[in-house]
This record gives sequence, C-alpha cells and structure tokens, in this order.
Amino acid sequence: MLRPVEPIHTVDLFPALHAQLLTLLRQLEPQDWLKPTVAVPWSVKDMVAHLLDTDMRRLSSQRDGFTPPATEPPPATYHDLVELLNRLNAEWVRAAQRLSPQLLIALLELIGPQVHHLFTTLDPLAPARASVAWAGESASLNWFDIAREYTEKWHHQQHIREAVGAPLLTSRQWLYPALDTFLRGLPHTYRGVSANEGSNLVISISGEAGGEWTLSRRRQNWQLYQGTVAEADTRVQLDQDTAWRLFTKGVAPDDARRQLVIEGDERLGIQLLSLLAIMA
Repeated sequence: MLRPVEPIHTVDLFPALHAQLLTLLRQLEPQDWLKPTVAVPWSVKDMVAHLLDTDMRRLSSQRDGFTPPATEPPPATYHDLVELLNRLNAEWVRAAQRLSPQLLIALLELIGPQVHHLFTTLDPLAPARASVAWAGESASLNWFDIAREYTEKWHHQQHIREAVGAPLLTSRQWLYPALDTFLRGLPHTYRGVSANEGSNLVISISGEAGGEWTLSRRRQNWQLYQGTVAEADTRVQLDQDTAWRLFTKGVAPDDARRQLVIEGDERLGIQLLSLLAIMA
C-alpha cells in the first residue's frame, strides 16, 4: 500500500552522530588528518574544518541573526548559488589550515551542542531559513532543512571514516533517515520526464537500512509515496551502499548503473541516476 511521505524528524540523531565524530577524531594519529577524502582535494582535516564552518555559519545567521557584509550580488540562479557555496567553503578550508587538529576538535565539541539546541527550539512545520534547493524547493519547512543538515553531517563523516579506515555508520539508525531524505528530491529530478497519468515507478533499496518508495504520476506531476504497488510500470532495485554514494556524488552514474536492476520502462528507471541530494 502507498502512504504519502511524511516529515522526517532527525533532531534527536544529532547528539549521537556528533559524539561518534568526536570519538573518531580523538583516536586519529597525526598522519590520519592528512589523508585524502573522496571530496578531492580535501583532506580529513579539511573535511573536519568544513563541518565546523557550516555549524558556525548556521549559528551566526539563524540563531544570532547576523548578516555578513555583502561582497557581491545575491545568487540569481541555482548555478550561482552552488558557485557561492563552493567559494565560501574553499575560503574557510584555506583559513583553517592554520588551526591544529586539537583546536578543531575543541571547537566542534563546543559548537555541536549549540546547533542541536537551536534545532530543538524550531517548529518543524514552520518555514525554514533556507530552502532545500537540490529538491527544487523555493521554500522549505524546518524539518526538511534540519534533515538536509543531518544528511550533510552524516555523509561527510562517512568520507572521514573511509579515509582513515574506520567503520561506516550504515546501520538503519543512521542510514535510513539519510536515504529517506535523499529520495525527497525525486519529484524534482523527474520534473522533465513525461509519463502517462497513473504511471508508477518503484524504487527498492536493499540492505538493513533499505526500503521501498513509489514515484507516481498524478495530475501531470510526480508525487512521492512510501511503500510499493503490485503493478508498477517500472521497478528499480539497488543496494543501500550504491544508493547513498550515488545520491551524494560518491560514485559515477555510469558505475552505479551497473549496480541497478531495472524492470519495465528503461527510460524511467535510468533517470534515477540523475538524483543528486547535495549542492553540486
């Protein structure tokens, strides 16, 4: 049976996810901080600095109401926004090269709980300070903005863990909320794909953290549901490891295609490879 997708409540996951990160970082050897991540050209230290930067920017703007001096016109397009974020991220990472790993850990320990407290004060169904642009939204609710932030923290921690050879956080507790959030971008990803009214595309993700979602053509739009239908025009199956990497640019679409099993309309199934749940 199909069920309309509901808000994803991730606020309570932040303290434990933060604790996992701090525990890992305290165990690293000096050479571990220099190891490259999949987010070329960033090292482990660069990725940690980036996580700190996003926390501080959120507290400054959302909690403290601080607006830094504008140095250029606001972004007019999605491409402009991506360019701006990439530039801001690179500026901070360069500056943070002067900081020691010990100081980065201390700052994360200080800032992380403040971000969690901020999230606990927000009405999940109130308008968010920023939209989830990769899902095609011009305005989002707080629950989606917070869930997006959860996926950022989660998948960047996976980058760090992979770089240093630490176990990934891929149990259902951690990965299912990320996958559920990523898939909210499906209607936007399929916005230009035509299909008959009532057409159904079922996405089945295998593994402990997997599940089934159905993208249905209703009233000339694509709508996302949880669950499956007995008669689907197209079914796409993939494993949870391929799924999260594909949706976060951790594996090339051509490589991910070899892991997909598509039954039915190939055209509908192959579009899943275009879902990107990060700003890129």
